[in-house]
Amino acid sequence: MQIVVADDHKLVRDGLKPFLAELAPDVEILDAATIGEAMAAVAGATNLGLILLDLMMPGMNGLEGLSKLKQSCPDIPVVIVSGFSSRDHVAAAVQAGASGFIPKTVSGTAMVNALRLVLSGETYLPSSTFFDDGQTQPLAPVIRPQGTPAPFDKLSRREAEILALLVEGRTNKEIAIALELQEITIKVHLRNVYRKIGAANRAQAVRIAMSSGWVDSLPESNFP
Repeated sequence: MQIVVADDHKLVRDGLKPFLAELAPDVEILDAATIGEAMAAVAGATNLGLILLDLMMPGMNGLEGLSKLKQSCPDIPVVIVSGFSSRDHVAAAVQAGASGFIPKTVSGTAMVNALRLVLSGETYLPSSTFFDDGQTQPLAPVIRPQGTPAPFDKLSRREAEILALLVEGRTNKEIAIALELQEITIKVHLRNVYRKIGAANRAQAVRIAMSSGWVDSLPESNFP
């Protein structure tokens, strides 16, 4: 799979490469420092699977560069990677066709998880914004009454372990092996997880976990 990394800072491009290599065993990175170079890389790609785009890159002219890329390759997901992640920036990018918006402040692991979500056909949004499922109109932030626990506080330790492994992209069978449980037990726990965090299915549970910032708060040593 080829990935276009379009950012005018070489340090940023080089810093992303080790993490992008985790997405697939045959990842090829195509560098671009301007929107023109990005368009040329897209035109010459033979197995393009993803585009990472900096909003402030030379030649972008606001979101015009994003629109041009989407017109050139409408079926390829374009993810904005930016130091500016205000609600308005995210809303405008999604409306212009972006499949995700990743702030440059996130960890490498969180970025990889977000990109895996995008490659699965979902849209990734930072936790600072709230969007209705499948819609591009921003909603008001969820405000919980004082003393009401966040949804993830309702999870048992085992449920939290299973959700964390789910976010990593593991199958029920792989989770069962990692935790030395029966696969049917994993399915039962997942049903409880979905109910507690308000998810309808597997993909939505992953998106809720990632967009909430819950994944970033987990100690890496907690899970197999």
